[in-house]
Amino acid sequence: MKTLLIVSFLALQLAPMAMAQTSKPAAASSTADRVQTANGPLEGTTAPNGIRMFKGVPYAAPPVGELRWKAPQPVKNWTAVRQAKQFGPRAMQLPLFGDMNFRSNGVSEDCLYLNVWTPAKTGKERLPVLVYFYGGGFVAGDGSEPRYDGESMARRGIVAITVNYRLGVFGFMAHPELTKESPQHASGNYGLLDQSAALRWVQQNIAAFGGDPKKVTIAGESAGSYSVSAQMASPLSKALIAGAIGESGSLLSLTPPMPLAQAEQNGVAFASTVGASSLAALRAMPATQLLEATGKPDAKRFSTVVDGYFFPKSPVEIFTAGEQAHVPLLVGWNSQEMNAGAVLGKEKPTPETFAQAVQKLYGARANDVLKAYPATTEAEAEQAATDLASDRFIAYGTWRWADVHGKTGGKPVYRYLYARPRPAMTPEMGNATAGLAGGVVKPADPAAPKAPPARGAVHSAEIEYAMGNLATNKVYAWTPDDQKVSETMQSYFANFIKTSNPNGTGLPTWPAANGSNGVQVMHIDVTTRAEPEQNRARYLLLEQTAAK
Repeated sequence: MKTLLIVSFLALQLAPMAMAQTSKPAAASSTADRVQTANGPLEGTTAPNGIRMFKGVPYAAPPVGELRWKAPQPVKNWTAVRQAKQFGPRAMQLPLFGDMNFRSNGVSEDCLYLNVWTPAKTGKERLPVLVYFYGGGFVAGDGSEPRYDGESMARRGIVAITVNYRLGVFGFMAHPELTKESPQHASGNYGLLDQSAALRWVQQNIAAFGGDPKKVTIAGESAGSYSVSAQMASPLSKALIAGAIGESGSLLSLTPPMPLAQAEQNGVAFASTVGASSLAALRAMPATQLLEATGKPDAKRFSTVVDGYFFPKSPVEIFTAGEQAHVPLLVGWNSQEMNAGAVLGKEKPTPETFAQAVQKLYGARANDVLKAYPATTEAEAEQAATDLASDRFIAYGTWRWADVHGKTGGKPVYRYLYARPRPAMTPEMGNATAGLAGGVVKPADPAAPKAPPARGAVHSAEIEYAMGNLATNKVYAWTPDDQKVSETMQSYFANFIKTSNPNGTGLPTWPAANGSNGVQVMHIDVTTRAEPEQNRARYLLLEQTAAK
């Protein structure tokens, strides 16, 4: 039944693939909606507030057929005006996350499109640029999601861009035959190569949209934040950016990128599960068949690879040696990135169950971990398990990135902890839960296990606040306090994009974490304030246990 549902979903999603992939004569419209790119003319739309939008702009050739699992290739030029009024297809993906709400035109391997929002009236304005990479575990996500919408940032004088990139088996599978055919003797990391190609497109074209190619800040959340750390580390991209924003995640984590040889064997193992004995057989398979195979419970997961090309060595080695992009970094994570169940399983949180779980995880180092995450009551046990789960999942890696770049990057690092919990759901949503990836809402299953209540800001909760997009999310009953937090956080982000410094008039002072006053962390909430770093000992301990 599950397989049938997946196939049915794919059939429905692949149906509307008649996206404007070829140029066609434009209907009569204002020439203000047109831009001349290096590949040909585009026609977008202009909102009533004057923001111009160009959607579904190709930045690389469709990675289909023989281009499946190859580095992105140049776009074929066009001469007639190309319509850029609807989002391009999203990358091949299954409906995995209920909070994803897409406006794109189905799923397809032909997915290498980006979207531009610009307040500029001409190509002479040289405005700062934001390039945002979506999250979704490198298996889902899309630049059309309303929470990433660039119009709000554009209203603040920024040219905002979202970028689609290949995901899952299409974006990250390595294989010995792929390595052999590659001029660089590398495979995997195609999704990261897509992002790098988009950054090169920005350098070549963004001036036509009123952007300054010398003032490009890259940003992202979760897998998007991992992507920001990746682009900073890669010699292919590090010269293309002037600043970086990371929200929850980096490749300097407890689960670093895989060595190429190991990733190649994962690719071989995957090929055997779909009955493919060669790369040619894999390329001949329908994309839907490959995607469906990745949805099976025992399927291999594909992620970043130390391939010797995009990454000449591991990201942590690159950052430690100071070989990354030397740009200002604004980086942080949320107060509850993961819930206690990730450590405790189905056990009720008590000091005893927490101690037992830590013993299983850390063995001889369990007592050290229990000292770093103390718990003498049930409430403390739940909080300690939440903290440990969050640190193991994503907080440690984000901290490591900030810490190392602060020492070797030669530029300011601004750290935050985002602590505003989401408000209650709207009345009409109170008895429903988010459904499949199209933003469908379905009644909650009364028999389904209930997740523990949030003890803080959960993973991805900050996105709408930071991007100024609370109004795009109708699930939650936003309050004046939420609007205040969003105004504060978006102002910090916009200031950083414009000046490489988040500080500005009317905002609490945000000191650099690698400045002269010790490590300061901006706690973003209704009352936003800078405080000294509190949990460094926890992260150093996790680093020690991981090393052993």
